[in-house]
Amino acid sequence: MFLTIGSFLAFTIIVAIISYIKTKGSDSTAKGYFLAGRGLSATVIASSMVLTSLSTEQLVGVNGDSYASNFSIMAWTVVSIIPLIVLAVYLLPKYLKGGFTTIPEFFQERYDEKTRRLMSILFLIGYTFVMIPGSLYSGAIAFTKIFNVSEMFHLSFSASLWLVVWITGIIGGIYAIFGGLKAVAVSDTLNGIGLFIGGLFIPVFGLLFIGKGNVMHGLNIILTEHPEKLNAIGSASSSTPWTTIFTGILIVNFFYWSTNQAIVQRSLAAKNLAAGQKGILMAGVMLLLLPVILNLPGTISYIVFGDSLAKADFAYPALVAKVLPKCLLGFFTATILGAILSTFNSFVNSAATLFCVDIYKPKIKPNATDDEMIKMAKIVSTIIALISMFIAPLLQYGSDGIFLILRRFAGFFNIPIVALVCIGFLNKTVSGKAARITVYLHIILYYSLVWVFKVNVNFTHIMGALFVFDVVLMLVLSLKFKRTTPYVPNKVNKSNVDLHYWKYSMLAGLLLAFALIYMYGVLSPIGIATKTPNGKFGMYSLVYWMIVLPIALVCHNAFVKKCIKAKVNEVSEIA
Repeated sequence: MFLTIGSFLAFTIIVAIISYIKTKGSDSTAKGYFLAGRGLSATVIASSMVLTSLSTEQLVGVNGDSYASNFSIMAWTVVSIIPLIVLAVYLLPKYLKGGFTTIPEFFQERYDEKTRRLMSILFLIGYTFVMIPGSLYSGAIAFTKIFNVSEMFHLSFSASLWLVVWITGIIGGIYAIFGGLKAVAVSDTLNGIGLFIGGLFIPVFGLLFIGKGNVMHGLNIILTEHPEKLNAIGSASSSTPWTTIFTGILIVNFFYWSTNQAIVQRSLAAKNLAAGQKGILMAGVMLLLLPVILNLPGTISYIVFGDSLAKADFAYPALVAKVLPKCLLGFFTATILGAILSTFNSFVNSAATLFCVDIYKPKIKPNATDDEMIKMAKIVSTIIALISMFIAPLLQYGSDGIFLILRRFAGFFNIPIVALVCIGFLNKTVSGKAARITVYLHIILYYSLVWVFKVNVNFTHIMGALFVFDVVLMLVLSLKFKRTTPYVPNKVNKSNVDLHYWKYSMLAGLLLAFALIYMYGVLSPIGIATKTPNGKFGMYSLVYWMIVLPIALVCHNAFVKKCIKAKVNEVSEIA
């Protein structure tokens, strides 16, 4: 126990000290506090984006769903590569050129001030009542189960949750309230390194456990006895049917990765466009690796525990307690704390940014100084943190897994935000009034379909359908409520950062898209998710896909180069 506590404190304190040294004196201006002085590098952007998304909500919730079902829930993670490519290549240049600190600032430029305020309020409600409490609750479950807090302090499970939620909430609040975005980003980078290392411990030791000391034997047990658990193509009865990838999941991922303030704020703080694009696409590479951390432990947990666990959300912490050596428990727990703090303080900082930049300064105190803005941000951060800490333990009374509960509630605000951004860039005449009417109707319809009438359709399909409804409704309403003058994007670079593209951004985006398709081919019935005698076909098909697809890509590139060379020679001869 002494070694566990010692290694836990050592890693946590090291992260805190380095974060303090790196950010000392850098938050003296509003720009420094909210956008880290627009000086973040590609590595920091990538690490901070991924770790903000890689919360204990995912470690617990996604592994829980993989324990109960299969790999199909990974769509919520890996399909995010598509919106990341769009963000890097198309949206980020526009965001930076506009000099935006928050996404709602774009809504004011494109629609009007009322729309900006409405969308800021939607963001604030979503962060305060859904995202921040979710990260605290899932983290508390992991801590409570791994350390057996109930037994240690002779408390009920519910009381243990309340205790852990408040301890982690207070620690996370200190980073967000007193450090600003740079403190959050630096601590995210350090915790991200720790979490990837610590996260890999669990599948490795899990495979060693089921393979009786041999990782390959453990992997072979999964491939031969339960290959269906590796299937990423969800059936119609699955919690994540494959069809939802093209409806709600893709739209929700577009919200999360290309319009979500807490995520996009990191790229808005890039020192230049090229650094932002590199960081975003680097984050995409990291996302491709996450199923090893977010899904495989759930499958291993099923083999270890079978159907004996009371809740699917207990699968990950139960496996950690079972297979992780005690000497590594302290370090791993510190990385889990880092994941909780990262998501918590990132969203708290972003919520404070939204309130101060979109509501406080424009509406309440137009002449507010930088000091007054930072002071108000700290007050708002404290209030939001406290509200979230009261709500988080109440999530234990939900009937579904934490991951899907939060995704369901997020449908109130994420779909209309994406619809407004989409119309905002692709249409020049839809007015703010048409946008606001659409948002109000969306909220009423979504609540009615999911909770009142309880339509027997997966909620992600409802999200996809409502996205189409929102877009069409805005276009129809624009026939009556049209802008007085068509929207013309500002041609001046308001951010004062270099807007030259990274020359490999398109190539990197195409390679990421190919890698995503390749991954789905491997994790499918034509890949390794095939149940056959001795699992031979599954193993052979894995080898087949690993060999054939890279060769096909190389041959394709060689063929294209040959065609281009022939064309050049032909033109030269004509000349």
